[in-house]
This record gives sequence, C-alpha cells and structure tokens, in this order.
Amino acid sequence: MQVYKFGGTSVGRPERMHSVADLITRDDQSKIVVLSALSGTTNSLVSIGESLAADKKEEALEKINALRSHYNDFIDSLFSTQEKKNEATEVITEHFEFLKITLKISFNEALSRDILAQGELMSTKLFTLLLQERSIPAQLLPALEFMKTNEDHEPDLDFISAKLSAILEKNRNQGLFITQGYICKNHKGEIDNLQRGGSDYTASLIGAAIKATDVQIWTDIDGMHNNDPRVVDKTYPIAELSFDEAAELAYFGAKILHPASIWPAQKYGIPVKLLNTMQPEAKGTVISKGTISADVKAIAAKDGITAIKIKSTRMLLAYGFLRKIFEIFEKYKTPIDMITTSEVAVSVTIDEDEHLDKIVKELSQFGQVEIDKAQTIICVVGNFVAEQKGIVTKIFDALEETPIRMISYGGSRHNISLLTDSSNKENALKKLNEHMFGL
Repeated sequence: MQVYKFGGTSVGRPERMHSVADLITRDDQSKIVVLSALSGTTNSLVSIGESLAADKKEEALEKINALRSHYNDFIDSLFSTQEKKNEATEVITEHFEFLKITLKISFNEALSRDILAQGELMSTKLFTLLLQERSIPAQLLPALEFMKTNEDHEPDLDFISAKLSAILEKNRNQGLFITQGYICKNHKGEIDNLQRGGSDYTASLIGAAIKATDVQIWTDIDGMHNNDPRVVDKTYPIAELSFDEAAELAYFGAKILHPASIWPAQKYGIPVKLLNTMQPEAKGTVISKGTISADVKAIAAKDGITAIKIKSTRMLLAYGFLRKIFEIFEKYKTPIDMITTSEVAVSVTIDEDEHLDKIVKELSQFGQVEIDKAQTIICVVGNFVAEQKGIVTKIFDALEETPIRMISYGGSRHNISLLTDSSNKENALKKLNEHMFGL
C-alpha cells in the first residue's frame, strides 16, 4: 500500500482537486491519501481564533462568514451535479455551525485546536464526495480515530500502527482511503495537531505504521532543489537524497518538507518521494537509505535565528560548565541549533526566543552574555561532506566577502553550517550557488 499526501495548494482550487483525483486513480495500487486543508483555510481559522481570544466576536463572525462564502463558491465550481452540491453544502454547514457556536462559549486553547481542525475535516469530506460523484470507490478514514500523541506531545507510533491496522483489516476489500493530515488526538483525548506542516508528518507516520511501499509528498514544486528557488535564479531539483541529507535540509530551511517527517520513514526504510502536482511527469526527488554520490547536494538557509554568546574565564579548565549552560535551555524547553566553544566562551543559536529574556538572565550568572538577533544559518549539505578535500576552501572562497558569526563543522557528516546576519543571506546563497554548482 502507498501513501500519497497533498498539500493545501494541491487541493486549493476546484480544478486542482480534480487533478488530484486523476493522480490517485492512475493505477490500481492501494493507497491512503492524506489531505491538508484548502490553501488559506488554516490561516483564516487562526485569524478567527485570534479574534475570539481578543473577545472580538463581531470581527470573528465577519471572518467566519467570509470563509463560508469562499467554500460556497468552491463547492459550486467543484461539483457538476446539483445533488452533490447540496450534499456538500450540508456537510460544510455543520462545520460552520460549529464555528458560530464558538462565538457563544469561553475561548481556550482546547477550543482553538478544535477550530484549527475544521480545515482538514472539510477538505477530506469534500474530496470524498467528489470521488463519489466521479464513481471512484473510496473510504473516508477519520484521522482522529488513530492519530495520537503522548504526554510529551510526540506521536504514539505503536498506538497509531495498532489502530490503523485494525481499521484497514475491517475494510480490507477497499483499495482507496482518504484521511486528514495535521490533526490528531492528544493523550487527554482532546483534538490536537502536529503543528504547521504536520500533514507531511502524518503521511510519514502512516507510512511507517502500515509499512508502506513508499510515501509520496505532492506539492507545487518538482522536488527538493539544490538551493532556495525563491532567492536564487538558477536551481535544479535533486534526483536522490539520503534520509540524513534530507533531514538536514528540511530542518535548515527547505520548506518543501516538514523536518519531523523523515524519521518515521527512515526507521523502516520507506522511500519518500517529493513530487509536483502541477507536473506529475517530473521525476522529483527520491529520499531513501542510499545516495548516488559523495558530493555536495544542496544549500539551505534558516532565518529567524538568535545567537547567544556566554564569555567567562570560569570555563577555563572547568568541568560541568557546559552542562549548567544546557540545563538552562532545557528548563525553558528551547532547542539549540548550533554550538561552538573555545577555552573561555560558548556560542549557541536558537530559533525560538519566547523565553529569551529569562534565559539571558540565568546565563548572566555564569559570565558576560551577548545577543545577536536577525541571524541566518546557511548550511551546505551532502554525503560525507566533511571528508571531502577542498570543500571548505570552496565555501570560504564563495563567502570571502560575507561576515561569518559562527561555523559548525564536523558535528555531522552531512552538514557544514555557517551563521551570518540575515542581510547577507541572499548574496551568500547566490555566491555559494556559483562556487559549489557552477551556476
């Protein structure tokens, strides 16, 4: 069985939803199809929640009505028969009645997650109705019946596998299933989600749970590119990546793939394919255990980075110093991206600065603390990059005019990371493209 995932842009217009229906029926392979909300829906639902949280009920109602109007137009264009238009309207009405009920009750975090779940619930129901209209047999598979996170907010893969296997066994004569990405239940039984981009995560978790033959992530770009196509003109899709290479690229800025979506597939060696809904004939990118060459594959950049430097002579010949530093970040649940050390200083980077003031206050007891905001991590990713002769020379030649704040080299065989001010990002990516790929 295969797993296909389609993002919001892939189902964001009626004609694109029809194209998805064509794609999943090109062969007779059994499939679980994971859908995101229609493009723009999640942003609208977030905005509705923000208005409710601010007790701006009239503003929230206006946003609900505007979103409903969009879905009315979508339904009118999506279906060709009045019967299915009426049926779809009834389905959508239920969800918008729920949204209007939220105007009358106290807003809280649990209600916010309920609101956010409506997008995926509506898109999958509309798509299932479309398949019915086109006489394509398909079974709607509610993700809330099998997707679950534990007390640490991590997916409970054993639970997911057991529940999903039981559901599929009951429906073993069915070859096509439609389910929601992103949404899940938490350990309390409340509706929750896997955070933004979580539909990729859902697809990979399902692939791991059922030991799928492959997981296909369909987006609006033909695979993972060797550089950021939004910044650099001359880029190309990478044919093959290893799981480790793809994980580095996804974490450090390649927007096509959710960073967490690699490990479930990697755990069971399930290939992940990144394909283009708009150009289904394009080869895209295959992520698997192997890789075709030992060379530099791609460059990625991650914005919104804060650098923190702690300087103290107390570090000199001391043990336990770094542990005390890291315990502060652990206390505030703030992950560290990069780290460099010297005899009397340690520098780290973070991309979540919610608790920055508290972290700095506690770090100050150990020495002088310096903060640099608006930084960007640029990483060069490949297979055994750190063992290649001359690779560092090429990088520094490309960035000879770019001020570098930090360098991380040797922590991974697949990644050399550099930190610079975000104002240098565009030029740095272009120069690296020229020197590393001759483009």
